[in-house]
Formats: sequence, C-alpha cells, structure tokens
Amino acid sequence: EFGAGSRILFMGPFPAPSHWLWLEHFQNDLLRQGHHVTSVNNHPTKHPHENLTEIIISPSFDIPKHFPKENIFSMQFVSDFNNLELWWTIGLMTTEHAFKDPKVKKLIESKDDHYDLVIIEQFFHEAFLMFGKRFNCPVVTIGTMGYADNIDHAMGILTPWSLIPHLLLSHTDRMTFGQRAYNAYLSLYDAVMRRWVYLPKMQKLAEKYFQGSIEGPLPNVLDLERNISLVLINAHRSIDLPRPSMPGLIDVGGAHIQKPKQLPTDLQNFLDNATYGVIYFSMGSYVKSTDLPQEKTALILKAFGQLKQQVIWKFENDSIGDLPSNVMIKKWMPQNDILAHPNVKLFITHGGIFGTQEGIYWGVPMLCVPLYGDQHRNTIKSVREGYARSLVFSKLTTDDLVRNIETLINDPQYKRSALEVSQRFRDNPIHPLDEATFWIEYIIRHRGARHLKSHGAFIPLHQYLLLDVLGCLLLGAFLAIWLPWRMIRRVHKWWLKGESSNKLNEGKKRL
Repeated sequence: EFGAGSRILFMGPFPAPSHWLWLEHFQNDLLRQGHHVTSVNNHPTKHPHENLTEIIISPSFDIPKHFPKENIFSMQFVSDFNNLELWWTIGLMTTEHAFKDPKVKKLIESKDDHYDLVIIEQFFHEAFLMFGKRFNCPVVTIGTMGYADNIDHAMGILTPWSLIPHLLLSHTDRMTFGQRAYNAYLSLYDAVMRRWVYLPKMQKLAEKYFQGSIEGPLPNVLDLERNISLVLINAHRSIDLPRPSMPGLIDVGGAHIQKPKQLPTDLQNFLDNATYGVIYFSMGSYVKSTDLPQEKTALILKAFGQLKQQVIWKFENDSIGDLPSNVMIKKWMPQNDILAHPNVKLFITHGGIFGTQEGIYWGVPMLCVPLYGDQHRNTIKSVREGYARSLVFSKLTTDDLVRNIETLINDPQYKRSALEVSQRFRDNPIHPLDEATFWIEYIIRHRGARHLKSHGAFIPLHQYLLLDVLGCLLLGAFLAIWLPWRMIRRVHKWWLKGESSNKLNEGKKRL
C-alpha cells in the first residue's frame, strides 16, 4: 500500500523533556507501522530501532542558563504579554541553537536525502517549516500546547474572539464584556506582533541557514505555515472548549496514555499494601523536586508525616534527609502506571498538561501547585471542573497542604467529578494515537491532501470578512440614495428658479 514504509523526517527541536516524552509516542507508533524515521531532537532514545536514525542536537540548549529555575519559585503572576514575548524569545533562541548544530547543517545541505513527509512540533520554530520546501514534501505539525489563533489561520479559520479565549487565558466560552474586550486586545496584539515582529525574525533565521540549499528565492515562513497539510493538536472535546474546525485539524489529547504496565516489585508492594491509599507527588520533568528551596522541602515532608496515607514522591536524589515512615522517594517514576493503580487517592502535581491528562484519564483527584507557563491555565480549568484544588507555591504552608490533601481525599465530590470527566475523556471511537497515525499516513498517501484545508488560508482578510462585498453594497446604497437626492435637489432648485422668475415677470407686468 502506498504510504507504508515511507521516509519521515521527525523534528522536535524544543529541549524541554516533557515535550519530547509526548512527541516520542507518535514517533514510536510510526516505527511500529514500518516507516523509516530520521529524528532531530535533544533526547537520545532508550529503545533503538532498526528504522530509526537519530540526529541529536548537541549540546542541548541550556534552558536554566537563560531562564534560571530559582526565579520560578519566587515568581508571582507574569503578564500575558510578557509570557507571549517569552515564548517568542525561547522559540528564536532554541531554533538558532538547533540550526547551529553541524549535524543539522549537514541535513540542510544534504544532496541525496529524500523524505515523503516532514513532521515538526507546532511550537515556536516556524523556520523549521523550511525543511518541507527543502525536501519538497508535505508538512504535518503536532501542537503540544493545544490550539492557538495562528493554527486556525494556517487552516483557513478566523478565530472568533467573542467565544474562544486566547491560548494563554483560562476563560470559558461565556466571557463577560471585560473578558471579551481583554481577549480581543491580547489576541490582536499577538496577531500584529507575530506577523510584523516575530515572524520576520524567524524568516531571517531561515534565510541565514537555508540560503544556497534551496534553488530560487526562499519562500516566506508565513506562506509555509499556510501550506501545512495537517495539525495534530493536544486537545480533547471533553476538557477543551468546542470551537470552529477544519478537516485538517485533529484532536489527539491523551495520545500518550497507554495501558498500564507491570510496576517494579517494591512499588507494586507499596501500593498494594497501603491500607488508607496512596498519594503520588511529582513536580514534572523540568523543575525537579531537588530544585525546591530547602525550607519548602522540609514543610512538605512535615505535612506528609502527619498523614495516614502512604506517599510516593518523585525525588531525584537520596539527599532529602530523614524520611517519615509513610514516604517513599524514587528518582524516576512510571507515572502513568502508578496513577492507574486503584489505591492512588490523590495526585499532587505542578499542573503540566500531560500529567493533568493522565490524572483525568485515571480519575484521580488533583492538588495543583502551578509554577509557570500553561500550568496556571490548566490548574484553573481543573479547579473549575471540580476534580482539583490549588495552592500558591510561594505561600505554601504545612497546614495548608495537610488541609487540602484531607479535603480532596475525604470529600467524595472530588472523586465523583474526577470519575465523571474520566469517562468523557476515555470515550473515543479510536485511540488518539491510532487516529494520529492514520492521518499522518493519509497525508503521505494523498501527497499533502490539499482538500483538507480551506482556501480561506490564502485569501486576504478583507475578502475573508467580505469587506469588499460590504463596501460595494454600502457604495451602491449610498449612490442609490445620493444620486436621486442630487437629482431632486437640482430639480427643486430649477423649479424654485422658475417660480421666482415667474413672480418677477408678474411684478413687472403690474408695474
């Protein structure tokens, strides 16, 4: 069958481990289907495959050097505009860092390489879209963070700001006047700055590294974005807002959640023998528990020591000090397999999107302690849905922690809500990963499948909004009213002139 055993260039240039842990599921499934994958990323695979060729960006971009972790713990609310600019800055820096790698340069300049498809993370690396032009093949992107206005635009939809909050906002689709006004302001700022400031910088990067490798003038990254064939998006109808869509936009939220595997013996016994259940605690893959300020670690341990439940804490070394008897620490945790255990009563999390989805899937109530990025947005949504509570890290106290843990475990409404949303999240006609692979192969089979995209992606805004038609109508209406009015006025003047000259003649006769 055409499309089987295809050559795929799979690119995840963003260095955050959580992003690659998610993307790798799509890569592994393509390898399982018999495709040949060349992978450009920052994290060497733990499971080599005969059809997998890796180009590891080395050294990996040092995020903490440019954005120190210690700032995260003292950080209060950062404005949405600052967050946008932070993403653009990180995108530009990590894109150039990847392009500077000699192995990536060699890939750009290679004369013999041929690919049937390029897959790129839909994040802030638009210059990477040039690889589609370089190898003259369709492009599929995978949106880690969920929907954004520019994804809609690339597919030919104008995002309705009256209903759909900006990617950075946690509003529902029932916004107040103030929320709609702010949403429109932020979204307009994003659209204008992205188009006229951020994308031109991406264009310069693309030209700097691809000039000479592609014949003729280089296309604009904005046009390359409009030519993306398919976007797989980390969203799900059960937990994300309904919104206008296109056949080329596919929701794949939960694609990384697999059937639980057998746990290591010590973990299995710890979970099986927990009379009062288990609390699982992890701060994710970027900020590690070992990075926490010492006084916070001490107060967290003190709180755990007051609980009757057992606690499993993902802690990355053994230097934590005296452990309460009910606490187990481990450097690495099979998170999905732990959350799937029926004895897990609570998940304490930083509110990252992948962990939140795992908690939802397995119906586990959550205590969210968000630190940065989309974690605040995810937390607000989880609390609003009724299966989570939240705490502010900088204001964390032992009493707060104990009280919130006990409330989440003892009040049955949280478990009820968690199970309700879990049922909705699991109710899929096909596993999201299988759906993703089907559509990737579909794009290869139909050589880009242009029929999945609206021509709205290519027409100017005034045509899309029918402003030209409206302008003609208004002009027509104006002329239809103005011309007769001019005629009437002229006739009226002429008649008045006639009247006055008649009166003058009559006066003369009388004299």
